[in-house]
Amino acid sequence: MPSPQLLAFLLPQFHRIPENDEWWGEGFTEWTNVKKAKSQFPGHRQPRVPRGGRYYNLLDPSTQDWQAELARSHGLGGFCYYHYWFGGRQLLEKPFNAILRRGAPDFPFCLAWANEPWTRTWDGGDRNVLMPQAYGGRAEWEQHYRYLENAFRDPRYIRVDGCPMLLIYRTASIAESSEMLDCWRNLAVRSGFAGLHIVSMRTYYGGDARQLFDAQLEFEPFCTVSRLPFHLRAFEKIANTASRLSWRVFGRAPYAPRSLDYRMIWREIASRPVLPGHYPGAFVDWDNSPRKSLEISLVMRNVSIEAFRDGFSKLYEKATLAGSPFIFINAWNEWAEGTYLEPDEERGTALLDVIKSVVAEGSARPLTGGSR
Repeated sequence: MPSPQLLAFLLPQFHRIPENDEWWGEGFTEWTNVKKAKSQFPGHRQPRVPRGGRYYNLLDPSTQDWQAELARSHGLGGFCYYHYWFGGRQLLEKPFNAILRRGAPDFPFCLAWANEPWTRTWDGGDRNVLMPQAYGGRAEWEQHYRYLENAFRDPRYIRVDGCPMLLIYRTASIAESSEMLDCWRNLAVRSGFAGLHIVSMRTYYGGDARQLFDAQLEFEPFCTVSRLPFHLRAFEKIANTASRLSWRVFGRAPYAPRSLDYRMIWREIASRPVLPGHYPGAFVDWDNSPRKSLEISLVMRNVSIEAFRDGFSKLYEKATLAGSPFIFINAWNEWAEGTYLEPDEERGTALLDVIKSVVAEGSARPLTGGSR
């Protein structure tokens, strides 16, 4: 039985662009928020420092090659690059375009259209909008497809049954999804592809019930957070209320004012069956306090390598037994949200080593039975 291909989301915001210089200050990249983060309670793992102080620039080809080799050598099968398209305008496209242009690194990839508006609050909402999201009509859809086609034709691009795979973050936000996807699929066939494999991402905003997509991706941890059973939601509400009260009264607490139990989230992920047409997701950690004030940030508690190992190994076995072709990992390098596989000063390659050992053990172990 084939093992699932592990694909990690890769954020391209590690190079300067004029828009970020204007909105956030001269020289802004994702590292700006990462470097200014502070530890705000006992055990708060901030700031996160890349191993060897490697605050890289993603426009550097050696960085792109290093990322691919590190991922490949630890059992990953590809990257899913975030793609930003706003009614014909692109942002953060230069690293991916460079990978296409130079034909390296030789490592599989696909794209995920992060079709949120950009806001000052980093939440994809409709307030304090810096870059609105617009979808336009057929002319804009064709323009967007022509850009995507350049990537689809690359031999490294991941396909399912001959169809290039494209993920879309918030499909429910696109009122004319049916017409747009029909346009794209027809263009793909005319371009010589078997079609397109469109994946709707199930996130904090929920899923998209329309029968327009070839698969659903469970984007973690928020797919699971959005569907926690009542007793777990009640427990987390009590824990967060107590934490906020402690912060208000004493100015300190063992956890952030808003937190979730990492072990509990992983137990839920690992115990949920893999449904037909669904791609399971994994996550590394979560702490977006570098981007926001602590009061409104979400910071996982009880995070450990052991909990990651236990949850990921169960997920990997379950996905293999279910015949899932992919597991999507959030994320390769989301440093300002605390979810990254790249090595840091505190843990080195420990998380990557877990993945490597789980993949090796899965390859060596005969599997029997069905999906759990």
